Amino acid sequence: MKSHTIAITMGDAAGIGPEIIAKAFREEPEVLRACFVAGDVHAMRKAAQQVAAGHLQLPVLHISFPEEALLAPPQCIPVLQIGDALAPVAMGQVQACAGEFAGRCVTWAADAALKGEIAALVTAPLHKEALSAAGAPYDNYPGHTELLQARAAQARGLSVAEMPVRMMLANEALRTVLVSIHVSLRDALDAVTFDNVLETIRITRIALRDVLGREPRIAVAGLNPHAGEGGLFGREEIETIFPAIAAARADGADVHGPIAPDTVFMRARHAEDHPAEFDVVVAMYHDQGLIPVKYMGVEQGVNVTLGLPLVRTSPDHGTAFDIAGRGLASAESLIEAVRMAKRLANLT
Repeated sequence: MKSHTIAITMGDAAGIGPEIIAKAFREEPEVLRACFVAGDVHAMRKAAQQVAAGHLQLPVLHISFPEEALLAPPQCIPVLQIGDALAPVAMGQVQACAGEFAGRCVTWAADAALKGEIAALVTAPLHKEALSAAGAPYDNYPGHTELLQARAAQARGLSVAEMPVRMMLANEALRTVLVSIHVSLRDALDAVTFDNVLETIRITRIALRDVLGREPRIAVAGLNPHAGEGGLFGREEIETIFPAIAAARADGADVHGPIAPDTVFMRARHAEDHPAEFDVVVAMYHDQGLIPVKYMGVEQGVNVTLGLPLVRTSPDHGTAFDIAGRGLASAESLIEAVRMAKRLANLT
């Protein structure tokens, strides 16, 4: 039977993950219905207390399996304890134990989604330095995306290279998908190859065709200023990016470019008085694609991993160690990530 539950992984307990989860359950109980926390019961009780100022503190319900979340009364937080309890952590500090526990929760949720025990997972932010400090196996992965990719590939008996994934960041105004993710800028330039660009267009097309119910209009950003200006500022557009676009068009994709990166995002921005020319922009590297989306509204941004055999979304921000434990963080992006996960999992 198809699961109708969504796991929200707790993220790094020293960051804002637990408290934004508690806020989300308090502020949008209908949106969070059928969701549960894959995390630590004590950490979630502490978070519920941290965000209770001026509000009724939500009780934490210790559940034993995902489907119990469907029976949970309103105005409570169902939590499935993942392994042994987490020892108390100092807020706002990198700690190996918090990194290990965050990685443990993501691993559990990925396996549960791959086995069909949950419909989707939403990942609260983890801290990459803490994840690395946790040691093997988590120090092999720069972040969520790579960990989920490796877990899914292993479950399918594939190599990581045989399960390519891409990051899409989306809000109400703009969607962007990245050719490369968490690598240095120097390595990101080397990643702009014919195969990588074409594969990114292909993954984007398949994912958005399912979401939109039609062929998506895809814009591809250039790498260089003015998209190379006919080779004056670099030849990647001529020798690499345009041939990949041409190959995607030959396969039936509605794809355009390469377009100058300083204008393409404006053309793809959707607003009531500004209908977008494109449904999504394929960006050549991390910051090229994420800066415009985050500038337009980091609180509403949602990260979606494309190419996985499971639904995974996350809020568009990090652990915010500087304000962790003070109840100041907004849950808006997490709530939007849950909404997106429900849509992608056909639970709405």
